[in-house]
Parts: sequence; structure tokens; C-alpha cells
Amino acid sequence: MLHQKLQQKLLQKLSPQQILLMKLLQVPTLALEQRIKQELEENPALEEVDNEEVYDQEENNDFDADNLNADEVSESAEAESDEPIVDQGDEFDMEDYMSEDDLDSYRYQVNNTSPDDEQHEMPLVSSTTFQENLLQQLSLKNISERTYQIASHLIGNLDDSGYLNRDLESLVDDLAFLQNIQTNVRELENTLEIIHELDPPGIGARSLKECLLIQLRRKPQSESVKNATTLLERYFDEFSKRHYDKILKKTHLTELELKQAIDEILKLNPKPGNIFGDSFTAQQYVVPDFIIYNNDGDLELVLNSKNMPELRVNKAYYKMLESFSDTKSKKTQQDREALLFVKQKIDSARWFIDALKQRQNTLYITMKAIMDHQKEYFLTGDETKLKPMILKDIAEKVGLDISTVSRVASSKYVQTPFGTFLLKSFFSESMQNAEGEEVSTREIKKILKDLIESEEPQKPLTDEELMDRLKEKGYIIARRTVAKYREQLGIPVARLRKKL
Repeated sequence: MLHQKLQQKLLQKLSPQQILLMKLLQVPTLALEQRIKQELEENPALEEVDNEEVYDQEENNDFDADNLNADEVSESAEAESDEPIVDQGDEFDMEDYMSEDDLDSYRYQVNNTSPDDEQHEMPLVSSTTFQENLLQQLSLKNISERTYQIASHLIGNLDDSGYLNRDLESLVDDLAFLQNIQTNVRELENTLEIIHELDPPGIGARSLKECLLIQLRRKPQSESVKNATTLLERYFDEFSKRHYDKILKKTHLTELELKQAIDEILKLNPKPGNIFGDSFTAQQYVVPDFIIYNNDGDLELVLNSKNMPELRVNKAYYKMLESFSDTKSKKTQQDREALLFVKQKIDSARWFIDALKQRQNTLYITMKAIMDHQKEYFLTGDETKLKPMILKDIAEKVGLDISTVSRVASSKYVQTPFGTFLLKSFFSESMQNAEGEEVSTREIKKILKDLIESEEPQKPLTDEELMDRLKEKGYIIARRTVAKYREQLGIPVARLRKKL
């Protein structure tokens, strides 16, 4: 049964300005530059201030603006007639658009650069992919056109590491459907052997074992290389699990011979395709959002706004409003639509400039609170001086919501005298030591890492032994917690850390 009823609800909704601010907060400095350029392209009412230009705000305030009717503007957008409509009163206060504060360009960085200053720009490098490099090598081979087409298809199916992860049966079907080439698995295997002859060695392998064996077979066949080949062919599982005692019993090799064979394997490249990507696509550039200076024991925080342009509302759009306000005659629908467009673009430009201002202020006060909380660390660089700190601690200090602090800490980097770090790395839970003091979990991880780095390679410390060592230092934690911290540090278990 259908029925109607009235109901009142209280809903919390974010305004467009708040949504814009939240999005800008989580954007790092490098991406913010692109975001500003995008806004400049999309909004013609927003423009970048020329460093040499002097913006005269008084010329836009020389007229006495009349008030226009707000309902008149909105209704005109929906009007179907082009007949002139009589002005029926106030629309919006032109003072809101022509006020002195708004006409003054908002500057959120100091313009104290000179032509002699160094300009740090990121160089752009063009390169070829490893697939293109392989095709160039393949074209130098004395092979038939059919073999070249099959090999090209196989090279196109290699992943970024240089491995062929698809089974040959599926590739046979692909060649039949896509290139009308009828082939079989045996022909693909023969073609794959041709790819194995290309550089870098190991390209086109279907497993790690095959990749390493391809590289060993192309090296001079010394005794250690032969032992390494035997080790991979017959005892790959034992080698990957570092069961060296079992290998010594089965191969009758001496410890020295086994060590030399393992050294030969460790020289190989498990991901040959990455030698092309490491120099270009895999390399990451970090632009710090904050810079902390140590001035003789006094910490100074600086926001990195070097690449951010100065923005303002385009003067031409203010003149459009001025000319419309001076029009005393009847206005057509096109006039009203044009006025509505200009008003929306000016509002959007103002919101964006104001959001940038709020972003800078929020970033500064949040990072200032973090710097004050971890002052001892930023002065010394000693990770053991890090205090326990969670998002709630900083949110209470700056009077912001936890989600806002989380957005500030997301993907942001801070440059310190001891290096550049991800902001989130300074947040950690707290634990109590034997004396009942609150210590940071990052401090425990640092001590755990030091213990593992100082252990004997032949007798690495187990998680149980690491737990005992930490207890001796006053950190009472369980063995499973030690294992969790070790995994977070990317350190394998003791058996996999063992060396001969």
C-alpha cells in the first residue's frame, strides 16, 4: 500500500568547498602542481600572476555597482524565450565580487627570486622498452619471416621482468586466431630457444630456475659454474630453502666448493627485464612537502611551495560583471546565461584559491605539531628517540579531525638533516618497557634490526633468541610480535638468513 508522509532528518553533508579542500589536502606537492595546471586549463576565470606584473586593485572599484536579482539569473538559464525581460530588482551584491580583499592576488609564497638563482628541473629521458630492444636484436638474426613473427609474438607476451608467464598451448591458439599462423608447441619451444640467445641473458625464461640456468650456460664453464648448474638442476628446492646440510650430504661437495657455487648463483640477475626499467620507469623521484632545518638547536619548518604559481581571478571577468551591472536596459536570455556563467567561474576560482590557502595553513600547523612532538628525534636523528604518536595525538593538538590529519600525512614527505622520510613513518603505536615507560614500536623495530645486522651469518638468531635479547634490553614482547615486526621490516626468517 502506497502512502505519503512528512519526515525531518538531520544530515551532515560536505559543501563543495570542503570537498575540494579534502581532495587538495591529500595531494602531494609534485601532484599539486599538475592539479593547479588542470584547474587553470578548465577555469578561464583563474589565471597565474606574472612575477613582473603589478596588479592595480583600485581600477576595479571605481564604479558604483547596482544590485541584480538572484532569482532573475537562475530563471534565465531555464527560460525558453529570447524576448527581453525587464530587470526586477536586486540579484546579488556586486560588493561581494568587487571587494578590495578579493581583488588583491593571494600570494602564498614569497617572491624573492632573481635571475641568478639556480633552477632545479627534472630532466626528461627518452628510452626504448626491453621488448623494442629485443626486436632490434631479433632483426639481426638469420631467421625466416615466419619464425620472426612467432618470436615477435612471444616477446610481446613477456612481462616487465622478462619472463614468459603464459603456457605455450595458449600461445598456439593466440597465433592461430590473431595472426593466422598454424603452429605447435614444439615449434614455439624452438623459437623460444632463439629468444634465450638474446641479451640480457635469461630473457624469455618460464621460471626462476630456467632463468638462472640460461645465464649459467652462457658463462665460461669453470668448476664453480658447473657445480652451480648441478645445484640448480638437481637440488633447486633445497637451495631455495637454504638446506645446505642436505646439499652437502647429497653432492659430496666441500663447504668451500658449495660456497663458490652459491657465489656464482648470487651474481646472476633473477629479473633480467628490469635492467631496462630500473633506469627509467622504476626510478622514483621524491619531492619533499616539508623541509626542517636545525639552526643551532632551534628547529625551523618550511613548506615547499617552490613550484606553486601565484593565482588570482582574471580581471576580464570582473569587467564583465561591471559592464553587466551598468546595463540599465532590458536583458535577454543570452545576457543572463552569460552572467550566470561568469558568476560560476569566479566563484569556482575563489573557492580554489581559498582552498589552496587553507591547505597550506592546515599542512603547516599539522607538521608543526608533529615536529614539536618529535623534537628530540629531529634534533638528533636517533630513531630510538622517537616517541609514540598516533593520529589522535596530533588531531587533539591542532584541533582538527583525525581524518584531516590522516589526509595530511598521506603520501607526504619531509626533508630533514638526516634524510627524506615519509610522514606516516613517524606515527607508531606505544608499548611499555620493563620500567613502565611508554616507548614507540619504531624504536623496538630499530633495535631489532640492529640485532639482526650484528648477528653471525653462520648462526642467525631465531625469533625466540631475538625475543630474549629484547627482554635483556628491557623490551618485553612476545615471540609472535617479534615475528610480526621482522616481517614488517622485510627480514626473512633465520634459516633464510644463514650463510656459509
